[in-house]
Amino acid sequence: MRPIEIQHWLRAAPFRPFRVFLSDGSSREVPHPELAALSVHHLIVYMDPDADGIPRRSVMCDPMHVTRVEPMRTGAVGV
Repeated sequence: MRPIEIQHWLRAAPFRPFRVFLSDGSSREVPHPELAALSVHHLIVYMDPDADGIPRRSVMCDPMHVTRVEPMRTGAVGV
């Protein structure tokens, strides 16, 4: 997927939590725009925030491996 398409989801106002699906069959949830970072060659999704909201881990992937993006149901919890 082109990075600009992912950027539209990250910058949407109001923001809607979404899930990215990857070419290896996995998926990652983006419940808040601050829990992802995008560049031309990388999408970083931060996961498992602690009590202070600081992510404990992250996953980096190439935007070209994002096969689709779908909105998450309201109230969904991050993976």
